[in-house]
Amino acid sequence: MLVHLSIRDIVLIERLDLDLHDGLSVLTGETGAGKSILLDALSLALGGRGDGGLVRHGAKQGEISAVFDLPAAHPARRALAENGFDDDGDLILRRIQSADGRSRVFINDRPSSVSLMREIGATLVEIHGQHDDRALVDAEAHRRLLDEYGGLRTEAETVAASHAAWKKAEGELVRHRAKVEAAAREADYLRAAVEELSELAPIVGEEEELAARRQVMMRSEKIATDVNDAHEELSGHASPIPALAGLLKRLDRKKDELPGLLDAPIERLDAALDALSDAQMSLQAALRSLEFDPRALEECEERLFALRAAGRKYSRAVDALPDLAAQMIGDLADLDAGEERLTRLEGEAKEHRARFDAQAQDLSAKRLVVARLLEAAVMAELPDMKLERAAFIVELSSDAESPSAAGIDTVEFWVRTNPGTRAGPMMKVASGGELSRFLLALKVALADKGSAPTLVFDEIDTGVGGAVADAIGRRLARLATRVQVLSVTHAPQVAARATTHLLISKAESRPGDERLATRVVRIEDDIRTEEIARMLAGESVTAEARAAAARLIGHGA
Repeated sequence: MLVHLSIRDIVLIERLDLDLHDGLSVLTGETGAGKSILLDALSLALGGRGDGGLVRHGAKQGEISAVFDLPAAHPARRALAENGFDDDGDLILRRIQSADGRSRVFINDRPSSVSLMREIGATLVEIHGQHDDRALVDAEAHRRLLDEYGGLRTEAETVAASHAAWKKAEGELVRHRAKVEAAAREADYLRAAVEELSELAPIVGEEEELAARRQVMMRSEKIATDVNDAHEELSGHASPIPALAGLLKRLDRKKDELPGLLDAPIERLDAALDALSDAQMSLQAALRSLEFDPRALEECEERLFALRAAGRKYSRAVDALPDLAAQMIGDLADLDAGEERLTRLEGEAKEHRARFDAQAQDLSAKRLVVARLLEAAVMAELPDMKLERAAFIVELSSDAESPSAAGIDTVEFWVRTNPGTRAGPMMKVASGGELSRFLLALKVALADKGSAPTLVFDEIDTGVGGAVADAIGRRLARLATRVQVLSVTHAPQVAARATTHLLISKAESRPGDERLATRVVRIEDDIRTEEIARMLAGESVTAEARAAAARLIGHGA
């Protein structure tokens, strides 16, 4: 609940520190004293829209701090933890509003965003008034309140989880179907490419090896011609070997005629013949090694050119062709497996949808029962508030073709203010005074179910008579046994039932200062009796008014 409100330099409020308590707290005072300013300041601390015009004239900035005492399991603490804030002890929301329109936000003394403050503030305080279009205006809130009233939160969470699972399965199905369809469009290309590459059967490093062999064979062809010419010179009809052999024989026969004279030439010629014979044999061996097969060169070139053409066709290096072939084979396998997976995903999506449909239908049936119970509970509150001819209706419509995480139901609170008139959304059909009473009746019926721990009612008793005001006071007091209630009121019947009575007034900030400042004090005993008497009698408070005030307080105690 809200335990402390501190306001500095906001419109008429110069400095205000207000301690608040559980139960029913009422705020009374003359018109123009600043009651609405107090609520505007509170709204600002809850993440409301900032406005430089709220800053007190002459001040550079205004500041509002709201301190809340919350149980450990309150949703606000969970939101704090999810956003990395310390959630121990009291929760402090602080807003600094500059006169130039800028504002700064702090949660537990750490800088924050207005959006997070607004999210957390919505779980802490609800402000309801005759012209407050924020109160229960959202149909989503109506559905949530109906679920809270009927104890259907678990069922609603189950439906939401099933809806998420269904949508996830459906999304996966859509993505995989697109992938399969894209693969199917490329299937013919893939099959042709796999067939071509499988037939080509490229090997990593083959291009380099073929290029080297081709170079060797092309060089060998040229070298073999020269070696063959040399071999022809030594072995052909023009070979010098036979002539030299004959010459050596003739000289050998003549060496004895001239002893010692021909020994050296004969030895040199014999060595030359041996060298020529060795050269002849070496050339024959070289020729055998350089035997050139034109078909081998042609086959090598054809293979090399085929590999390079495939590389250009598939925009890959030749050495990358084996991996490309393996990838394409895998893609074809995935296509076949993808068809099987597609069938499986279709089945899973149907199962999730069927589960969601069954759970949503069950939740819808339960909501219909709870809707009638809530209608009866609210209707029971209306007669005492002079709405006995009115009707409260929980308009529940179901559409299985428009499912959402909340199920298949649209829930909206409708009213009919008089018999024979058309029923319609509560926020549109009811007048200001009627709306405030409908809201109070609804809040009493809901009690602490789905409600913020602090409820603020801004002049919901305006324009009603004594009996209705008394009925409103009794219901506010009853509601205050479950949640903290703060009511701005002009009705003495409401003020008399308060556990805490706060009086708001305005006076000079300090002697001699023409500017006025709003002050709030807690009043008790005779001062409280005097204030309620003023509310009964106006400016001239009589003894009868004081006596009536005392009786009201006695009845409200």
